[in-house]
Amino acid sequence: MAAPEESVVHGSKAAPKDLPSIDKLLRLAPVAALLAEHGHTLIANEARALLDGLRVRALAQDLSLADVQPEPLQQALSTRVAARLRSNMRAVINLTGTVIHTNLGRALLADAALQQLLALMSGPNNLEYDLASGGRGDRDDLIEGLLCELTGAEAATVVNNNAAAVLLSIAALGRGKEVIVSRGELVEIGGAFRMPDVMASAGATLVEVGTTNRTHPRDYESAITPQTAMLMKVHTSNYVVQGFTAAVDEATLAPIAHARGLPLVTDLGCGALVDLSQWGLPKEPLPQEMLAAGCDVVTFSGDKLLGGPQAGLIVGSRDYVQRIRKFPMKRALRMSKLPMAALEATLRLYLRPERLTQDLPTLRLLTRPLADIEAQAQRLAPFVAQAVAPRFTVAIKPMQGQIGSGSLPVERLPSAGLAIAPLAAKGRGRALDELASALRSLPLPVIGRIAEDQLWLDLRCLEQEPALLGQLDQLQQALR
Repeated sequence: MAAPEESVVHGSKAAPKDLPSIDKLLRLAPVAALLAEHGHTLIANEARALLDGLRVRALAQDLSLADVQPEPLQQALSTRVAARLRSNMRAVINLTGTVIHTNLGRALLADAALQQLLALMSGPNNLEYDLASGGRGDRDDLIEGLLCELTGAEAATVVNNNAAAVLLSIAALGRGKEVIVSRGELVEIGGAFRMPDVMASAGATLVEVGTTNRTHPRDYESAITPQTAMLMKVHTSNYVVQGFTAAVDEATLAPIAHARGLPLVTDLGCGALVDLSQWGLPKEPLPQEMLAAGCDVVTFSGDKLLGGPQAGLIVGSRDYVQRIRKFPMKRALRMSKLPMAALEATLRLYLRPERLTQDLPTLRLLTRPLADIEAQAQRLAPFVAQAVAPRFTVAIKPMQGQIGSGSLPVERLPSAGLAIAPLAAKGRGRALDELASALRSLPLPVIGRIAEDQLWLDLRCLEQEPALLGQLDQLQQALR
């Protein structure tokens, strides 16, 4: 492999014969440390892939002798190993302005939930073990009491997400029969979850009543037949129909259902457990309000406004929840021990409602004072401007964020941030794409949004200010 030093200095081209063998590469002194840390299998596989790639370059006369010296080879191998071991799922900095971002993991877990995971997942736990009796337990028992206390329900059960909660509830209570739903509530959410398709998958027959914009009590009453299994309400959390509209609320619909011996099931989707209007946010319907209005079963999410892990929560009357819990599909949809532990810890935070805006990240970010965000923008602006100069300019601007994940879709959150614009008029789109790519390529990727020929960095969710500042030198290098 050795070549005259003069050839290396002058960048002579390397030929395939200049490449070391796998064995020789693995015997290099610096590679010994990699072998000791990671073992022979991974390092040998990556060394083989590295040499294969270099051989292709050598055949194309695109490889210099300097690239096949021991130090560059060891560095290239180390880089490959680090990339191979790096997780595909990575932490990012969310500067999109959307607090509960579906594509960025939705709700952030509270410290209490994280500590619960660390404490319970490193060893055995009582997931399905009754410590009082010494016999087998039910994982629902871990959270049922909490959910009943917080919502006023008689019983509760949980599954792995709210789509599963809706599917299971319909299958358990309406399979082989008819389920009545207003046409204005036949929602579709992300990932092609469409209420008519869910109804069919659950084995129930959908009966649409009313029109897209107006549904009345008589529409439900006239649709009830001996084949009707239940009446269903679906909260249209991800869109709003405005203008000449009418809908039947749960308090009006419950007596209609109960007079015919039918259950009323409502899907709330986002699942707030506290009235958001106390912090100046728009009010969302609460499970406890729906139960008080006469609903027999209420389903909602754990990882949206509730601020916990992905989960589907089902609360309601003891008889109906028991039927849902006993349905065979329940086992296929049940929660694992990780989200169960995080959910319990999150629910316990609601026992101290006065501390929620401190302890629960979702509410902390949603209620963050605008003055704090503006002050942060003032602090960051000169550093970001230096990093993107001279190709871009940075301006502090008011912004309008959103709650996200289908929650309160038309409401906006007053915010502030940095608007980065290309200095050159020509090629603005290409320049912005390059900037966005450079931000995403940072060790801790930064995700903003492009609009109005600018890259917008909404700072409402920025709680890692030092981490962002610490990466600006790398951003500057990437933009040169």
